[in-house]
Amino acid sequence: MMGHKILEGIRVLDFTRVLAGPYATRLLADFGAEVIKIQSKKTATDTESNDTAYFNAWNRNKRSITLDLSFPEAREIVLKLVGLSDAVVENFSPRVMPNWGLSYERLKQEKPDLIMVSMSAMGQTGPWRDFVAYGQTIQALSGLSYLTSYNPDSPMGMGYAYADVISGLYAALAILAALEYRDKTGKGQYIDLSEYELMCTLLEPTFRGVAMNHEEVFPQGNRSSSLSAAPDGCYQCSGEDRWCVLSVSDEAQWQALCKAMGYPDWIGDERFSTQSKRKEHAEQLDKLLERWTLRMPAEEIADLLQQAGVPAGVVQNAEDIAKDPQLLAREFFIPLEHPVLGKVLTDSSPIRFRGQSPGDSAGNWKAAPLLGEGNRYVYRELLGLSEDEFLSYVQRGVIG
Repeated sequence: MMGHKILEGIRVLDFTRVLAGPYATRLLADFGAEVIKIQSKKTATDTESNDTAYFNAWNRNKRSITLDLSFPEAREIVLKLVGLSDAVVENFSPRVMPNWGLSYERLKQEKPDLIMVSMSAMGQTGPWRDFVAYGQTIQALSGLSYLTSYNPDSPMGMGYAYADVISGLYAALAILAALEYRDKTGKGQYIDLSEYELMCTLLEPTFRGVAMNHEEVFPQGNRSSSLSAAPDGCYQCSGEDRWCVLSVSDEAQWQALCKAMGYPDWIGDERFSTQSKRKEHAEQLDKLLERWTLRMPAEEIADLLQQAGVPAGVVQNAEDIAKDPQLLAREFFIPLEHPVLGKVLTDSSPIRFRGQSPGDSAGNWKAAPLLGEGNRYVYRELLGLSEDEFLSYVQRGVIG
């Protein structure tokens, strides 16, 4: 694998925006696919502004071209590019691509074995097909926000667009499967990916439990509904916003925790005399335990309990992760040079193939492109436009 990228030779047209779609195409670009991101000066703002840290996070290793699809000539250029590409990825609502005359049925006339992925909130059919949403919307609708809350009265959910990341992973996997299918059969694929449905697939155990037990499921906060562990949760430690997690699932671990704490008086309370009783009185137990954790740094608690055989860890923030000795030893963070942002650190791929040493997976990675950085390469070299044709399109705003 040394010196060779596994998706080298695959070209992807990227119409995606924000997170879910750009993450899918970033995964492909990381492994060597040539990803051409189609942008417009009119819409390259906010999260799609090329000189922001957010854009740089999700669009590394790609090319950027500008193209205003309100022009008929721009849509003709897209068709020519499709004929030279292997896959098209878009995450608009279902009406957008057909309104441009760029439906899958039209695109495959240019490339019969084309693979196209349409990533939308609700899918291409059904009464909600034209609804648009962000990851947090999907998390709420699927039930994830409720289930990951502390109690039924405040379903705050997760503070991150988890659904968008999962959607990107699903899309990348679907493209890889379609590429393998094309290699075997010579046929392309149209992939209709619904972010709402994919989040529901992650909640299948909950759905099954409700259907079988006919019981309402309630949020568990930091406690597990499937384990008998107690104490089992996240506890505040000394310092500003410092926390640790620990889980005690048997009597030996409980005794080890008691010893580590120096056997405080409340240990002998009848409510905590057995594992089942500790689980029953978990809320009271957590409050007493936190009196101890608040007196010590999270790192000290984690080390002490790990040595005692009690599962424990630090709740790390971004600064902690940047200094994590395990990640540093494996060269997880890769410095990339951006013409506007300067040197930026990016996460490398956790996937390494045989023969790769740490850092090899990010061998020739590039920071996210500036707006239109790939225009001359795509229009002049790939499409073969003359200099006069190219400049005419630029002056008229077609390439813009």
